[in-house]
Amino acid sequence: MTLVGVAVGAALAIVAVFIPWLPDAASDQAGIVDSVYWVVTIICVVVFAVVAGVSAYAVYKFRAPPGDMDDGSPIHGHTGLEIVWTLIPTVLVLGIAIYSGVALAQAEDVPSDHRTIQVTAVQFAWTFTYPDIDVEGKPLTTGELVLPIDQTVRFEITSNDVIHSFWVPEWRMKQDAVQGITTRTTVKPTKLGTFPVICTELCGLGHALMRSQAVVLSEEDFNAWVEEQKRLAREGGAIQGRELFTQQCGSCHTLAGAGTQAEVGPNLDDALQGQNADFIRESIVDPSAQIASGYQDGVMPANFGETLTQPQLDGLVEYLLEATGGGAR
Repeated sequence: MTLVGVAVGAALAIVAVFIPWLPDAASDQAGIVDSVYWVVTIICVVVFAVVAGVSAYAVYKFRAPPGDMDDGSPIHGHTGLEIVWTLIPTVLVLGIAIYSGVALAQAEDVPSDHRTIQVTAVQFAWTFTYPDIDVEGKPLTTGELVLPIDQTVRFEITSNDVIHSFWVPEWRMKQDAVQGITTRTTVKPTKLGTFPVICTELCGLGHALMRSQAVVLSEEDFNAWVEEQKRLAREGGAIQGRELFTQQCGSCHTLAGAGTQAEVGPNLDDALQGQNADFIRESIVDPSAQIASGYQDGVMPANFGETLTQPQLDGLVEYLLEATGGGAR
């Protein structure tokens, strides 16, 4: 019966491997993580099949005949069997632990020519800072993660408030964002495209909306994107303001002109109706100055005055004025 269970488990494992349960792998690390997943899955399927098969056989073979109300015969231990069923799980668990440890070390290996990107989580948005890219005297900061293909990136992750968790399913690597602590994870993207950035730690009312996107470009397109960000940061304007709003504000606020419908923060179509530029600017750089009725202080990040260049801030204010029909500047 044990041999039958092993055969059934092996057959089920093969079927499981050939069904595309996981999203397409899009990083070097994804292949490493997937190998651990499948090793553990195959072991669990085979063990389950053996245990279920032996249990079903025992229920059938040793069931009491109809009308038999006697107690079962006394059964004594079998030392050899007990050693076997203790030794096998021990070997399997140790094997999984060692294999997983080696895989994690490989996935977290960082070459000397890697790029560092700082990831900051806040209820309920992501910001990405590139320390090596200077924009008007400040590191480039965006609400959208953009990377060149085939370049290893070391993410330094933290949170401004509660615990969040940074995850791109196609990359497999997941890491918590914790206030006051910098956690790290490594990714080398291998496929061009746009992938979702998801928070996988329940972090409050807007958790389900805490999404961004990771865009993987060719090296040439990435360099062009960097130059465009520098140009927009120098020039500002309402067009740049709309892009900034979509990237960094749209996950929390409703604004008809931007097509956003989030309800974490105030509805800006109402809250900014008829307001002037000074009020809008203060609301961005010092959100604690005036708290909208029904909302708590401390939810909106208070560091936009530091992360945005002056042209970016001016452009965001200009856009919000236009989008909400604001008053005098």
